[in-house]
Amino acid sequence: MMTKEQYNAQRTKLLNDMRAAIDAGDIETSNHCRDEINQLDADYEAAAQARANLAALENSNRSYNLPDVTPAQTNAAPQMVTINNFGGQTAHTDPSETNEYRTAFMNFVCRGTEIPADLRASVAPMLNVAATTTTTDASAVIPTTITREIIREMKSYGSLYAKIRKLNVQGGVEFPILTLKPTANWIGESKSSDDQKLTANTKVSFSYYGLECKIAQTLLASIVTFDEFQQMFVPLAVEAIVAAKEKAIISGTGSGQFRGITKDSRVPTKNVVVLSPDEIGDYSAWHKKVIAKIPKAYRKGEFVMAQGTFDGYIDGMVDKNGQPIGRVNYGIDGGETYRFCGKPVETVEDDIIANFDAAAKDDVIAVYFNPSDYAENSNGQFAAVKWMDHDDNTVKTKVLHICDGKLLDPNGVIIIKKGETAKVVGS
Repeated sequence: MMTKEQYNAQRTKLLNDMRAAIDAGDIETSNHCRDEINQLDADYEAAAQARANLAALENSNRSYNLPDVTPAQTNAAPQMVTINNFGGQTAHTDPSETNEYRTAFMNFVCRGTEIPADLRASVAPMLNVAATTTTTDASAVIPTTITREIIREMKSYGSLYAKIRKLNVQGGVEFPILTLKPTANWIGESKSSDDQKLTANTKVSFSYYGLECKIAQTLLASIVTFDEFQQMFVPLAVEAIVAAKEKAIISGTGSGQFRGITKDSRVPTKNVVVLSPDEIGDYSAWHKKVIAKIPKAYRKGEFVMAQGTFDGYIDGMVDKNGQPIGRVNYGIDGGETYRFCGKPVETVEDDIIANFDAAAKDDVIAVYFNPSDYAENSNGQFAAVKWMDHDDNTVKTKVLHICDGKLLDPNGVIIIKKGETAKVVGS
């Protein structure tokens, strides 16, 4: 059976060979290396699953009906196991969802007890990395139940995050952005139109950035049962992760984190608008400076602004005929839906986009864009790592998540900034 060191060495060699083949333009060799890597991963995962099945059998008091194994089958793939007390039904077990691993993970986070090597090896393929299998590492795959809960809560709490596009592609894959708009020409009997080549002038690719949130050991140390642990662990992780992602969607630097909408240099300069304190509550200024800037093809977007900006300046705004253009609709359940100039409005906290009153000159106070034009790329996996904070000598837990995000199409983005009050002539 392949060891972890052998797996690491073989995978690294194949990746280097594949990279060299791509650089040399040898696509056939590159594809061959890719197939070998996929097969290597599959073989290692199967071996890890076999070890997990063995550990579950050794630590369980249940009775099992195991199929007869002939000598010819001893090197075959692991057989399906039938559990008597589940009506004879067969099912594959998620190695991170076994009682043994769930309890070991809780003890790892709450008390710092190292997860047994066999359980760590059983879930290592879930991260697609082998580093989690070393005995000196203090890291662990978060059980699937908790991971699903984190993703569900992120969509529930993060209204802005829930709307953007979610991708799961290999890092480094380039998304071509087509800027050519072909035209049709009238032709005479003896004249043909010019050829128009379809080319991509710009491209977008995603990297691997780590997002972490730290949880103090003292807060979790008293938790005893897995249910109590899950109820406490999930909200803490969600609150930090979703806040970091939503801030980065708007203002991420693009260095080690998402590239935010307001920091993307590809947004056309003409799409940056400045509204003074005299104009922020004026329909005519919004209509001429903002709405008129939105290309017709990008009219399906929405505004994002601080709650205070909408409540203080947008809600109740009327046009020149006295018709409301900023309004709040209340559902039967008491939920509020905001609209402005016929567009949806998503309100956010002040630390994501500054409230107009608190914003300084040139601060961004609102953004218009189509959420589907912004994408996050992630494998959806979360891992927990023990962390010693030497600044205050506190043991903490870091929840790690690999992701990246950026605009796919910047042409429909309108960025609204705060200007200064217009000076009165002669004053």
